[in-house]
Amino acid sequence: MDNVTHYLAATLRVLRQKREWSLSRLAQETGVSKAMLGQIERNESSPTVATLWKIATGLNVPFSTFISPPEANCTSTFDPQQQAMIVTPLFPWDPQLCFDHFSILLAPGALSESTPHETGVIEHVVVINGLLDMCIDGMWRTLKNGEGVRFAGDTAHSYRNSSGQTVHFHSLIHYPRS
Repeated sequence: MDNVTHYLAATLRVLRQKREWSLSRLAQETGVSKAMLGQIERNESSPTVATLWKIATGLNVPFSTFISPPEANCTSTFDPQQQAMIVTPLFPWDPQLCFDHFSILLAPGALSESTPHETGVIEHVVVINGLLDMCIDGMWRTLKNGEGVRFAGDTAHSYRNSSGQTVHFHSLIHYPRS
């Protein structure tokens, strides 16, 4: 496993222990199985982007908490699906501005289903290159180069690449102030 998955495993364990939660309680809060959470904490398995979103949402922390060490001098890339969806933080979690900003590459034929984020999250998606299918509130729409959409991230939403070319898009996620 690489440095990002090692950092992810350690961060998950620290966040769980800080809350004094068992793996069972974490599974209940995130909707991710106890077995999978244990494998992630032991750095035996790397979660998909969708699974990591569930974990971040259940713990009520920004997604980049798991892939961007605060002291990192270089950009971390999270690629759990061997190139299906590559997530690179452009601006990791900023506690003053309450946002994450990601550059995302989605492989041809790839689908990523996101569980709802915490209440009040607003997501902005802008396509840089390619065609991106998005499902928001059960409605699919296609975005092309330069097009974007803003939506409430606290509902289920999906990203799909139906084309034969990798799609590149940015996702800016605003979290409500605590």
